Amino acid sequence: MITSGEPDWNDLRYFLAAAREGTLSGAARALGVRHTTISRRLTALENALGVSLVLRGPQGIEITPLGRTLLPLGDDVERAMQAMLSLVRSGSNRVRLALPTGFSPFFAERMAAFHKACPDISLELMSGSRPVDLQHGEAELAIRMGVVADDTLTVRKLCDSGWSIYASRSYLDRHRTPIDPCRLAGHEIIGFHGSLAGVPGARWVEAHGAGATTVFRVTEMTEMLAAALSGAGLVVMPCMLAETEPRMLRLVPDILGSNPVSLVYRREIAAEAPVRAVIRFVVSVIKAHSALIGGQRPTAPVS
Repeated sequence: MITSGEPDWNDLRYFLAAAREGTLSGAARALGVRHTTISRRLTALENALGVSLVLRGPQGIEITPLGRTLLPLGDDVERAMQAMLSLVRSGSNRVRLALPTGFSPFFAERMAAFHKACPDISLELMSGSRPVDLQHGEAELAIRMGVVADDTLTVRKLCDSGWSIYASRSYLDRHRTPIDPCRLAGHEIIGFHGSLAGVPGARWVEAHGAGATTVFRVTEMTEMLAAALSGAGLVVMPCMLAETEPRMLRLVPDILGSNPVSLVYRREIAAEAPVRAVIRFVVSVIKAHSALIGGQRPTAPVS
């Protein structure tokens, strides 16, 4: 096959779709075009590169060894193009920051100061428990709790989030204190949905909750806090949420578990001046609240 010129990078989308779907018709459905269009654009890409990328057969297509080698590079190009389009379409001065539940008050209290210092940057806060898809442009920056296992993202650790054991006064009125967090038998506890099995609180309850009664399982930390305030049971939860609620009492000064808090973003957007400004803002906000997030406030055991 002879190279006929520079490839049209738009043809790369058709190659990636064909590889992901395994058939020309599947790729056509995914992209909303005719299957003949997929075939024509694949042929154009192969002619431009001077190599065969796919083998066509009655059962579908097979990616050639060289095609498989090029796929990760094609994925990188696609991500870069999506990031560029996201920045262009949203306006180069618009930055969206995704926050886990409980972090938004830290930023809300300093938003006015940020907008005064950076009036040309439109910073949007997005709060929720669902991790946003940074690669597909749902946000530019995100704070994540826990280990981030994605080598396509830049991960900048900010601090550690501490977890401890808490109860409301109404719960303690019904149970003797002090409470040994290592022996929860005989107590009611508010547990975790299976989707949260890896968080520090869930691991602590799993290790020390034998003989305890799980009265409720949650998928959101805000649900856990509300249930605990009602007196439903003991909770092992992030200190940053419980410490700001005066009706919650920390039962021991110890940090029973922790997980990293990190700022994550796509590598290719870090050069944008608005993004760099927001990164500095995020670092300063988290630094100002790192003691609370880490659970380092001196708190005496309940007696």
